[in-house]
Amino acid sequence: MSSRTHATLRYTALRLGIFLGCLVVVSVLAYAGIIPEGIGRSNPFWVLLLALVLSAPLSYVLLRRQREAMAEQVASGVDRARSRLAANRSMEDDDADDAARDSAGPEAEPATATAEADAAGSADTARGRGPAVTGSSSS
Repeated sequence: MSSRTHATLRYTALRLGIFLGCLVVVSVLAYAGIIPEGIGRSNPFWVLLLALVLSAPLSYVLLRRQREAMAEQVASGVDRARSRLAANRSMEDDDADDAARDSAGPEAEPATATAEADAAGSADTARGRGPAVTGSSSS
């Protein structure tokens, strides 16, 4: 297996490891009194938030290669899904066209042409290009 096969899993595990490492360091520093523990009962929330804030830039810097490998893996998966979707869509279009041709038969061609001519004529009349409708006026 290639090193990019499990890139997302590897990146997620390393990111979680960095967060847990920061959590341990912040917890020890808060317990030792080097950093404030928070106000009242906010200690667990404060420690988690501080560990998250510290782990984000560390992960960004330290996990660059793993993040790029994960991005390539995700992009290739999206490309494969798009190509499968396009193939399925074209297959469905071909099947629908074949079914329409089979059910319509040869007698449907003139009716379609007549319907298209009628539609074009009504569109021209609506635009003022067709024959003018004259009414009889009695004087």
